[in-house]
Amino acid sequence: MSLARNAGTVGGLTALSRVFGFLRDMLLARLLGASLAADAFQLAFVLPNTFRRLFAEGAFSVVFVPMYSRALHGEGEEQAARFADQVLAIFVVVLLGFTALAMLAMPAIVWLLAGEFRTVPGKFELSITLARITFPYLGLVSVVAMLSGLLNARNRFVPGASVPLLLNFVLLAGMGIGALLRRQGGDDNSIAVALAVAVTVAGIVQLGYMLWAVRRAGVRLSLRLPRLTPQVKRLALQILPTTAGAGIYQASQFVDTFFATTLPQGSLSLLKYGDRLHQLPLGIVGIALGTAILPMLSRHIHSGEQAEAQALQARSVEMATLLALPAAAALAVCSPAFVTALFVGGRFTHGDAAVMAGVVTALVIGLPAQVLVKVLQPGFYAREDVRTPVLVAGLALLANIAVNFVVVPRFGIVGLAAATTVTALINVVVLVTILRLRGWFRLTGEVAGRIARQLLATLAMVAVLQEMLPLFADWYAAGFFARLTALAALMGAGLVTFFAAAFLTGALDKQRLLQLVRRGS
Repeated sequence: MSLARNAGTVGGLTALSRVFGFLRDMLLARLLGASLAADAFQLAFVLPNTFRRLFAEGAFSVVFVPMYSRALHGEGEEQAARFADQVLAIFVVVLLGFTALAMLAMPAIVWLLAGEFRTVPGKFELSITLARITFPYLGLVSVVAMLSGLLNARNRFVPGASVPLLLNFVLLAGMGIGALLRRQGGDDNSIAVALAVAVTVAGIVQLGYMLWAVRRAGVRLSLRLPRLTPQVKRLALQILPTTAGAGIYQASQFVDTFFATTLPQGSLSLLKYGDRLHQLPLGIVGIALGTAILPMLSRHIHSGEQAEAQALQARSVEMATLLALPAAAALAVCSPAFVTALFVGGRFTHGDAAVMAGVVTALVIGLPAQVLVKVLQPGFYAREDVRTPVLVAGLALLANIAVNFVVVPRFGIVGLAAATTVTALINVVVLVTILRLRGWFRLTGEVAGRIARQLLATLAMVAVLQEMLPLFADWYAAGFFARLTALAALMGAGLVTFFAAAFLTGALDKQRLLQLVRRGS
């Protein structure tokens, strides 16, 4: 299956999930705004999700998928199944132990991340309660991620890319129940508690779906007593440095959370709402490409097909910039219009929108770099080099902390978002440099030329959007259909301008697109 088709499958489902996630945050903003309950829930939701990215989508997946793929295609179905069973047994024990300890230590964890919450009556205690309710989601979704990696190694990308949809459906239901409870005499806390319960329920639903998908794919797993076999030891030895690298990245998320909780109430919620808008294109482009590349790149490298591996990463970089550059520019230019039209209403005010628009702009400037990081990292993981990304992530974390200390006191939550962009730029520059020095990746003149022409097309789109923005100034905060019409006009004009300019400048070539779609890897 081709890179474009795999990425398109993951990207399409990821896009659908991000749309529902965005709808979820829109409704949450209107129900709770940037309030005490909103901040408490955002913190409680950050905790299991951050550890999920650390254990499941980070360190574990990038090591497990190549090893499982090699066992499956080299040693056969029986050996691959045995390896998966051995890993599952250890994985479940580790996750259960960590989850139990974290729930017991939750007051200390919340104090470390959000000690300032104690200055607001009830906020610290609510955060602890919600975090304890949501944290079991970590164990459930981590097993889901393992099953997803198992299916990805078999070129079955649909189930794993579909599970985030289930989370959003359950959270939307929880939000509805919470709103009903508030109308029946409850308060904002009722919505927050209902959402926290929905998070763990969603994990149960996701696990049930993935177990069904694995069985439907003909894979039979069994839960055995844990044993440290040679293969499991090798997996663990590779996971440890990768976990350190992923841990460094996730530590930067905790650093951002810590700084956000030191700012005025609502800052954490505004940061998370803004990040949702920023994550929409990042998830569609970056995560989709990264997920599709890793197993394909692993096969090329282990087969000694170095030229094919180079070509695959070059195509990936070109696809990433083709999609990320215009998305970042459009969001940066139109962020006040998008935030006002999509979020203002209910408990979410125009003042909240003004701050959030600045956050979105600061975040999306770094979007192309963040997408490229997702595309470049598999070049190390597929070669079982997990140490180098650790060192690069460490450098990025130090830069993030240093920049935060400088900009947060002066620029507040917008400065915090800008520090994320600086970190991403440092990360991608260092990764490209190392890959080039090792001879693993080289940006050819053809690819560089196309990226330059993509930039020209992006500038043309920005010029058109800047002219159009004032034309709909009275529409962004008007009725539903007026808001929808204004955003549709902006998006339509941006898309038409970019792709027309890309075609005219040669950044978008019909023959090249056909090659990307048809060429198998």
